Amino acid sequence: MRRIASLLISVATMTGVAALMSPASGNADEAAAPYVTEKPAGYRDWKWIASAHEEGKLNSLGAVLGNPVAVKAFRAGTIPFPDGTIIAALHYQAVSSEENDKIFGQKQSIVPGSPTNVQFMVKDSKKYAATGGWGFGHFNADGKPVDAAFMKPCFACHAQFKAHDLVFTQYAP
Repeated sequence: MRRIASLLISVATMTGVAALMSPASGNADEAAAPYVTEKPAGYRDWKWIASAHEEGKLNSLGAVLGNPVAVKAFRAGTIPFPDGTIIAALHYQAVSSEENDKIFGQKQSIVPGSPTNVQFMVKDSKKYAATGGWGFGHFNADGKPVDAAFMKPCFACHAQFKAHDLVFTQYAP
């Protein structure tokens, strides 16, 4: 009985995995590209590449960090970025600092508020060939990765930056 139960669990598990890996339409070209599902270790200690501010609905402040391979490539202006490049973007709500504004005597200080997400781009031309050599990752404020449906538009948007190897960020020396 235990063997049958184990077999049934194995089959159900494999069926679920196969369903997640298969394209909905059955067309291999529509298969979901692999996405970054784990945060790279030590990313908070990487070097600063640039800052970003996104207005509108996002109202976000971002710190863009790079691993040593990314920093070297950004500084040298190396395009395309070499395999092993990893870029992290830490995003926070942009909030006014009343404390700072009191010192300045006017409203002018915007600081990071609550974290909103952390995003990654990982360069591996073989593993992520379907997405221009880049794996994209997005982790919500709770640290959990989003699903493949959420990630699907990442490549299409980044593909518009072909001249800079799909990377929006420019190095801020």
